[in-house]
Amino acid sequence: MRALIFVEHSNGVVSENAFEMLLLAKSIGAECHGLICTGDAGAAQALGTQLTGFDAVSAVADPTVGHYNPEAVLIALKAAVETQAPDVVMTSYSTAGVDLAAGLAVRSERPMLGYVTDLELNSGGLSATSQVYGGKLTAKTDLPLPAVTTVMPGARKAGSLSGAAPAVTMLKPDLSGARTRVREIITPDNSSGVNLGNADMIFCVGRALGGTEKLPLAEALAAALKAELAGSRPVIDAGWLPKIRQVGKSGTKVKPKLYLMAGVSGAPEHLEGMESSELIIAINSDEQAPIFRKAHYGTACDMFQLIPALTERLNSGNS
Repeated sequence: MRALIFVEHSNGVVSENAFEMLLLAKSIGAECHGLICTGDAGAAQALGTQLTGFDAVSAVADPTVGHYNPEAVLIALKAAVETQAPDVVMTSYSTAGVDLAAGLAVRSERPMLGYVTDLELNSGGLSATSQVYGGKLTAKTDLPLPAVTTVMPGARKAGSLSGAAPAVTMLKPDLSGARTRVREIITPDNSSGVNLGNADMIFCVGRALGGTEKLPLAEALAAALKAELAGSRPVIDAGWLPKIRQVGKSGTKVKPKLYLMAGVSGAPEHLEGMESSELIIAINSDEQAPIFRKAHYGTACDMFQLIPALTERLNSGNS
């Protein structure tokens, strides 16, 4: 059994999801190969030194993939698949991972399964557990090999294995067929100084907040907690809070000591950004909301009754 893992990275640091997928692949006894795509050989070698536990690491170092370019990276990934013939290709359930997995499945004529949380061996290949209906249910699927999967963040607790990192082997696929070019990288304006990634406590509101007229309630509780106020993607898309305050795969990944949320359903996009928090508390009127499966504590109640009461309790000094 051989697994090829697409290794995401940012600012010279390998993403935790690479090690989550590594540990998941190791749990089924797979030989694990990593693929790095970056702008130059020096960066590839530096990233490769972080990949302890991998059995082999390949890299495509080319300015065309220096910044994430889905068309070019897909060409690189397909070339790695043709070279290594893995039984299963694993990408994270992330913006890049979803891009690549679907495209690779079509181009390599392999079956694909998304939202994977666990893998087991069976007589015909793999048995995969995955989330369906936005995480409200799980399904078990017999997945014939070779295959492509997108793996949910948190499928395994992140952590590299011991030992030396393998040497990086350079691949040189022909990327000239990529018509897409990255013209500009735009970073969010953070003149406000907000840094959710460094916050010890975060209070996050979801779509159920209803609108900007309810923001003062949320802001009051965040102030009473001395916490940063954050929002799920629907809140940001609606313009109720600025982008810099978004938690999730297309926002900021956070690990506070306390993550309190109200009106957040628990979509995979959001879970990816906050599931490593030390203490997760959820408020949601829907008893069946997927977030209750991830929260350490939760209450199914009206957030507009609880938030003011909790704020008053904190401000009174009786917390």
